[in-house]
Amino acid sequence: MASTQKTGSKTLPPIPASATKRQPKPVPGTPTRDATGPRAPERLDLFKFAPFRLNRLAAEVSAALASDYRERYGLDIPEWRVLATLGFRRDACSAQYIAQCTRTHKSTISRAVTALLERRLLERVENADDRREFRLKLSRKGKALYEELVPRLQRKEREIMSCLSTQERKELDRLIGKIEASLDLIQTSEEADAKEAY
Repeated sequence: MASTQKTGSKTLPPIPASATKRQPKPVPGTPTRDATGPRAPERLDLFKFAPFRLNRLAAEVSAALASDYRERYGLDIPEWRVLATLGFRRDACSAQYIAQCTRTHKSTISRAVTALLERRLLERVENADDRREFRLKLSRKGKALYEELVPRLQRKEREIMSCLSTQERKELDRLIGKIEASLDLIQTSEEADAKEAY
């Protein structure tokens, strides 16, 4: 029940019962209700999100390089990845190894291998340890194509990186290496040969 107060001859208006009740103290760590309503969930700004930026950049660079070998040699990106891996390695390797190294689905690499075998750019090599499995290497024709293509791609790489100074390119290389090291990624061809992976 609301109570009234008298001051001299004047009667003050009744005080609401809710105003006389002791309000509970907020528990530490408990979020307070915003008078304006619930807060909107935080939005992820993709243009400041490093994984998105790195993935988009890699896709665009890969597409820029692909324009060279697609038009001139009729290769798609998975086929080039197979050739690049076999050209980089000293020894023959399996399609599974190529899929692991290039982070490409094994079915995609399998189709690429089939197409390159049909064009006689690859050769099968029997695995001495497991007769059921065969390994792959570049054929003489595949090596010739690879050796012709590499300088063109290196030139394209220089064009893409021309927006950076020499010092900036060195710094970029250092920073990429630092991220690779934090993820335990192989960074040298010697280590790749020793572990048969990269």
